[in-house]
Amino acid sequence: MHSGRTNKGLHESSRTQGTTGNQNGFSTHVYGSLKDFGTLVFIKIFYYVPLKVHQSTNIWNHFEKNCSVYIALNKMEVEEANNLAKKHPLLSDEEQTKTEQYKRIKLSEPGISSDQSSINKHAEILEGGLQAVPSIPDENAEKEGVEEIDNAVFEEDEEGDGDSFADMMKYGLVEQDVGITKFVSTHQGFSGILKERYSDFVVHEINKDGKIVVLDDLSVPPNDEEPSEDIFSILSDEDKQHLEDLQHFKNKEDSVVIEVVEDTKEKRTIIHQAVKSFFPGLETKTEERDGKKFIVAYHVAGKTALANPRKHSWPKNRGTYCHFVLYKENKDTMDAINVLSKFLRVKPNIFSYMGTKDKRAITVQEIAVVKITAERLSHLNKCLMNFKLGNFSYKKYPLKLGELQGNHFTVVLRNITGSSEQVEQAMTSLRDVGFINYYGMQRFGTTAVPTYQVGKAILHNKWSEVVDLILKPRPGAERGYLVKCREEWAKTKDPEAALKKLPVKRCVEGQLLRGLAKYGMKNIASAFGMIPRNNRLMYIHSYQSYVWNKIVSKRIEEYGLKAVPGDLVLKGVTAVPIEDSDVEKHTIHDIVMPLPGFDVLYPKHEIGKAYEEMMAADGLDINNMKHKIRDYSLSGAYRKIIIRPQNVTWETLVYDDNKIPLVHTDLEKLEGTPLPEFSKDGKYKALKMDFSLPPSSYATMAIREVLKMDTSIKNQTQLNTVWLR
Repeated sequence: MHSGRTNKGLHESSRTQGTTGNQNGFSTHVYGSLKDFGTLVFIKIFYYVPLKVHQSTNIWNHFEKNCSVYIALNKMEVEEANNLAKKHPLLSDEEQTKTEQYKRIKLSEPGISSDQSSINKHAEILEGGLQAVPSIPDENAEKEGVEEIDNAVFEEDEEGDGDSFADMMKYGLVEQDVGITKFVSTHQGFSGILKERYSDFVVHEINKDGKIVVLDDLSVPPNDEEPSEDIFSILSDEDKQHLEDLQHFKNKEDSVVIEVVEDTKEKRTIIHQAVKSFFPGLETKTEERDGKKFIVAYHVAGKTALANPRKHSWPKNRGTYCHFVLYKENKDTMDAINVLSKFLRVKPNIFSYMGTKDKRAITVQEIAVVKITAERLSHLNKCLMNFKLGNFSYKKYPLKLGELQGNHFTVVLRNITGSSEQVEQAMTSLRDVGFINYYGMQRFGTTAVPTYQVGKAILHNKWSEVVDLILKPRPGAERGYLVKCREEWAKTKDPEAALKKLPVKRCVEGQLLRGLAKYGMKNIASAFGMIPRNNRLMYIHSYQSYVWNKIVSKRIEEYGLKAVPGDLVLKGVTAVPIEDSDVEKHTIHDIVMPLPGFDVLYPKHEIGKAYEEMMAADGLDINNMKHKIRDYSLSGAYRKIIIRPQNVTWETLVYDDNKIPLVHTDLEKLEGTPLPEFSKDGKYKALKMDFSLPPSSYATMAIREVLKMDTSIKNQTQLNTVWLR
């Protein structure tokens, strides 16, 4: 299935879309256009769907006619959306044979292991999208290859039908559970589909200078000192392999010897340049043996040199860091960095960036890398799909997390039901009033155990409870191997036995089990420390966010959308309460609310008491937020309660074909690809909106304000599976 446009290796219309990424309510899977294994795909997907969902022969007829299968599943940030914790009888021998044939066609990106995106459900960053009507099949069949079908563990219920996906997600959270209850606008809500195609969600970073980052130049800065990519061809394939093995310490020998067949000084110079330029960490020298000249490559600084090119091979007058704009489709930032590092044969930690971006989207952001030339980076445009690199420059400094001023969003809501008047009212309110700056649903996890509960247990120093909350079995949809791991832990309390059930040890569960195996149950705090710091802090930040959401809803219910005495406003980096005499000088857009901590001021009215009462109900003392483990001491912070987006524009589009793109991307503009013409009398209507948000504000909360809809996975799944029944 094709969208009618192509992008030199970025063909959204011909990719098999895997599971969705951030801010997407659910994914639409389109498997294949290959008739010979179409039946298998139909069996494989509908095998996991209760009979009551797929009894109708209409679905099969549609599948057989179009050679595609689609089923709307709620989005979860996992690599295999069919890997749910349910159990069915085994497939027949014939079906198993077809399954193996299907697995063998899987292609993958070089150097990416299947476990790189395997992170704990607690730690996944998910934004519930807004889909109130059935999604159209997403034709995004990724050229990277079809995702390998995992053999999930399924458990049948007593009746034998099993539960639907929506039934399993009934254990998840809804917005009300985490304090998201209020709206600031008065218009009537309407329905629409967010991220029906990932190109319906485009994010441009706003850099520290306030400039929107765009990809508009693929050229390489001229540099006469830098060797050309062409010199790489002077090395034979065998030499290249030996050099790569040496670079990664896979050789038994400590050097590689290259014979110079047609010996000239010029040729030897080119070989020296080729080795040092394309195999960072290696040094070369010329030796004469038996009257012949040889180039000897060797490590000059041990394993530490692997990620750092030799200083003398980098021009002194050039900035140490190559900054570039990364355009990516349907990849999160860390996955993109891993891909680039594998192709460049360097470690990911030499890259820096200002913020992470969504997976299920087209995103544009600035990246910096240590001592990798623009020419080498540009060369990746020839061999990578889903990426484009450009706007190269050399600078003396890296990028730092949080330096950005925000993000600019271009969002398309397809198949909207709102009238022109409703749309105008909703968007005018978003522009002029804004939205409540709630923490989005992804902040709190997607399973039956919310992340804020783990955070509360950490603050209480209840380490056995922390372990129990993270490792105990739970209802709902989850990967089969995690289900087995949890069951083993519940049965044996043996961390090594439970760890054996995990093929992926880098998930939070795996890291905690490794810690327990090392330190034992008597030193759980140290065992918990095996989890990366950012993941550990995510739990207590989730609790702070939970409290903030709840209290802000109470503040708006109590005092409405006006400043009142006792509210807090920022004065420099500190907050001060509003005095009676100053109330008229401030609006709701000035008001901030604290995330609880030992270094913040609380409102000087009833809401200040509400903080104390809520945390006391959770067994915590608001006046004692320091923890005996320094990492878990909460200093607190301030956050505006209402965000008014900047640069808000919108337009209503009509169209007939659900597959056509409705956003003109940076890459298409570079390549001169025009947008398709829209029919003025199209049967579908879409709302295209543009707006800018500061860091840490959630676009889905802005869209929630427009549509007046619950953005939780639980709610969206229930809404979107009704049409299948």
